[in-house]
Amino acid sequence: MGDIGRCELIDGEIIQMAPAGAEHGFVGNQIAYLLTAHVRQYGLGRIYTAETGFMIARNPDTVRAPDVAFVRTDRLSGHPRRGYFQGPPDLAVEIISPNDTAAEIEAKTQHWIEVGTVSVWIVDPLRRCIEVHRNQESPHRYCMSEVLANEPTLPGLKVAIADVFQD
Repeated sequence: MGDIGRCELIDGEIIQMAPAGAEHGFVGNQIAYLLTAHVRQYGLGRIYTAETGFMIARNPDTVRAPDVAFVRTDRLSGHPRRGYFQGPPDLAVEIISPNDTAAEIEAKTQHWIEVGTVSVWIVDPLRRCIEVHRNQESPHRYCMSEVLANEPTLPGLKVAIADVFQD
């Protein structure tokens, strides 16, 4: 089909996505920077940024691209560097865009959990909060004066929420 722009493949159907806005890109970069520093320091795995496709279902195919993702080192062996990552990330970070509906965010969050993602962070630039979702746990919201810690996919990680949204 050629380059049709940013999209995901959900149950075999192409879903086009608008390019991210400036704030979305800035917040995503902040998160990727903070996570990358921690992951490199402790040799925990790899951080992936937007446009990285994760093949999470076949026949019909589903390829999703979180804004930021993390995959543990033990899951990297045998995965080629080219093409989509086969399987879900351990951590998926989704940044809310102005045109996202609550139903869309909830559906995407549940989908990540259902396919085996351990943690999903929903980042809300408007409210300057991060809501953490995990299987069979109530979501936990962290806002500006708080520190996100106890992330099972990234041992020892501490993220001051103010650092994510700093100007």
